[in-house]
Amino acid sequence: MRFEDRVALITGASRGIGAAIAVALAKEGCRIVVAGKTMEPHPKLKGTLLDTVRMVEEVGGEALAVQCDVRFEDQVQALVDATMERFGRIDFLLNNAGAIFWAPLEHWPLKKFDLVMGVNVRASFLCSKAVLPIMKEQGFGHIVMMSPPEHPEAAVGKGPYLVSKLGMTMLGRAIDGENADDGICASALWPIAAIRTAATENLSMGDDSQWRTPQILADATIALLSKDPKTTRFRAWLDEEILADAGITDLTPYRCDPNVEPPPLSIALVDPTWGLGDHGLPQ
Repeated sequence: MRFEDRVALITGASRGIGAAIAVALAKEGCRIVVAGKTMEPHPKLKGTLLDTVRMVEEVGGEALAVQCDVRFEDQVQALVDATMERFGRIDFLLNNAGAIFWAPLEHWPLKKFDLVMGVNVRASFLCSKAVLPIMKEQGFGHIVMMSPPEHPEAAVGKGPYLVSKLGMTMLGRAIDGENADDGICASALWPIAAIRTAATENLSMGDDSQWRTPQILADATIALLSKDPKTTRFRAWLDEEILADAGITDLTPYRCDPNVEPPPLSIALVDPTWGLGDHGLPQ
């Protein structure tokens, strides 16, 4: 129970990676707040915030679901207020909510650009800004961005998307450097192989032979948050790196196809046409 009496706020936690992180943290004694837009079942997407709460409760945890569009300051503040009213503190913020779209620049509708920027970098900014005063008063806090290390060569075919995700990484660097004296750190976390989520399935971005389960990022998050924020400084971690740092090197349990080791996502980073159809849209 490494996180007994700690409180984690997780955005984008209706399903997939966010839900897996919520359950993993709950097993370690953490109290959970899950935020997202989906309270009622969606016709195309499995999972709601209430489903995640039930999964947390099934492992003996305590969870609060707050419906929130993290692009909007008033809703983010209401989310933080509800968390403080229920639990009285916020120790961990997982900026997991995300939007994905890949295409050459000329094929990006402005609506898609605004959505990706809003859900990725704007929301991470708003959520982080809202929790920092609380973490400062506590003298303890760890903010995690679900975003990658810098890979400039990856920009071809994904420019605005990479701008939004690397914007999250830069925010993490700034937060860490600006708040190190207050017992607060920030990190970024990114998978080496693609993860099976509602987005990768609905956009046909691969198959079981190319994916790992969300559990690998949940376990990587546990390893990352186990570090003392008073002595931990920013790093953009890959999931395999932080797991190896924690002594976990057997990654076969995370395969979606138990007989196939998925290829590294770096293939997509180096080769911008990998997994893409006409105009760079996911096949």
